[in-house]
Amino acid sequence: MKELKKPITIAIASVSGGGKTALVTHLATHINHAKALFFDDYDLDGPEDVLEWVDRGANPHEWDLRPIVRDFEELLEQPLDYIFLDYPFAYQHAQMKKFIDLAVFIETPLDLALARRINRDFHESTGDEIVIQVNHYASQGRRAYINMLETIQPNSDLLVDGTLAVEVLADQIMTKGRRLL
Repeated sequence: MKELKKPITIAIASVSGGGKTALVTHLATHINHAKALFFDDYDLDGPEDVLEWVDRGANPHEWDLRPIVRDFEELLEQPLDYIFLDYPFAYQHAQMKKFIDLAVFIETPLDLALARRINRDFHESTGDEIVIQVNHYASQGRRAYINMLETIQPNSDLLVDGTLAVEVLADQIMTKGRRLL
């Protein structure tokens, strides 16, 4: 029996609202022989309070990624060319690091990321509820975004401009990804 070749694994990170899910979805649906896994699809054991976790140093190893690893290993049994991960840690978590061939960080201006997040998560909220969320971001939540810029972005192989169309970003990533085949 012929052994399957290992697919190229591309992990894509950004701040919340940075465009990870849209980009990974686009790649997985427009690239032949590709599948995707999304970090937010899992109910993982990890810190209860993300901001407190960031204040303690944001150690990625406090997250138990075994459910993602299990699903990822199942994908390795399929005849795939690529696996795309909507995944926040780049190479920083030992449970997934060994599988990642290319870590991409979407550089999205924080104001744009916040606007996207409000549109995505609060489009049916009242004005007062949105103001509360914006105030929370300004007073506390922004430090989680900054932490990603300080830790995950420099730990990535490829930086792409999150203000560009998803199709342009996909082309940039696949230009680099095809060189890995």
